[in-house]
Formats: sequence, structure tokens, C-alpha cells
Amino acid sequence: MMQKIISPGEQLFEKPLDLEGTFVDDGRTYASVMGLVRDDRFVPLKGHYLPVPGDYVVGIVIVEKFSGYIVELHSPYEGNFSNRETREAFAVGDVISAKVAEVNEVHAATLVEPRKFSGGTILEVDYVKVPRIIGKNGSMLAMIRDFTGCDLFIGKNGRIYLRGGNTTLASMAIMKIDAEAHTPGLTDRMREFLEAATGKKASPESSV
Repeated sequence: MMQKIISPGEQLFEKPLDLEGTFVDDGRTYASVMGLVRDDRFVPLKGHYLPVPGDYVVGIVIVEKFSGYIVELHSPYEGNFSNRETREAFAVGDVISAKVAEVNEVHAATLVEPRKFSGGTILEVDYVKVPRIIGKNGSMLAMIRDFTGCDLFIGKNGRIYLRGGNTTLASMAIMKIDAEAHTPGLTDRMREFLEAATGKKASPESSV
């Protein structure tokens, strides 16, 4: 698979394409962030999360109002949900998961299905690395869970909640993926890293 590191401002394609992390000028597509070209695809290596309907996110309650709550989403854009969405009481500083239901013209998100997390650890990564952390058919995530016994909830906005098991090792694994997401052979290296750290062998399910 051919791949090339692209810097912001470099031309990607001779035609206009609506791709994440790009802009179009004079009928051509350029990179707006550092990224990787793999064959005919552009994979941003950095970016700001834009809420998208259907995304599950991990947020932090930052404002409590009479009618609901405002939530910070590891993004320039905030979310909000109404008291009608839940019977649970929330407070400023609570870490929650929620689903993006709607996004308005200024990218503010209406959230539904809010659920409070208690205890645990929060990690933040570049949101464009989330698919790599999850892996094909969830394989990378399954491998981390198998080796660490950690319960993980990965928000599409690049914020990850970890609880139980070896959260330190799980955090190290996730940050390693975040740093090396653009490099080939990552799955094998992660398996070797986790096997060396735990003295265990990967299960057949997480070796796929």
C-alpha cells in the first residue's frame, strides 16, 4: 500500500473533493491539516472534532441550567441536553456518554441518552485516531480489553473512558496507538507490546 505524509497546504487531488481535513481551491483539493495519503484516500493525522448525528461521545458537564446542561465535547463546539432526556441528576464536572441527535448551523450538538460515568480514568487523543484505536471490526479494542481486563468506552470525539482492570497499561497502549497510528504493522507491534507487558499470549479472537 502506497502512503505519503502530507503537510498542510499540499495538493492532494487534481479535482474538488469534499474530504475531512481538506479544502478546495481552483478546482483542486488541498490538505488543511497534516495527514497521510494511502492510495487514493486522505487520512488526517490531526483535526478538530465536528459533532455528527449518530456519534457517541464522551463529554464533561460544564454548565447546569434550569432546563438542562451544556457539555464540553473535546471540540471547539459544545453539546447540550434537556432534563427531559433523563431522570438522573447531573452536576458540573460530571463525565458522561451521550449520542449526538442533531447538529445546528453553528455545529452545536443536541445530545440524547446521557449516562453518567463514576470513577475511572479519562484519556484524550486526536479524534481522527479513534478508528485505529478501535481497529478493524473492533479487533484492536478487543485486544486491549483482553490483555488489560479494562472496561473502555471510546467516544468518536477522541475522549476515552477507562475503568477497572489495568487502566495504566490500557492507557499506555492507547497512547502508543495514538502516536503510531500512521505507521504500518501497528497491530503486530501492539500485540508484542501487550504480551511483553503482561506475560500473556493473545487469544485467538484478539489475534485476528
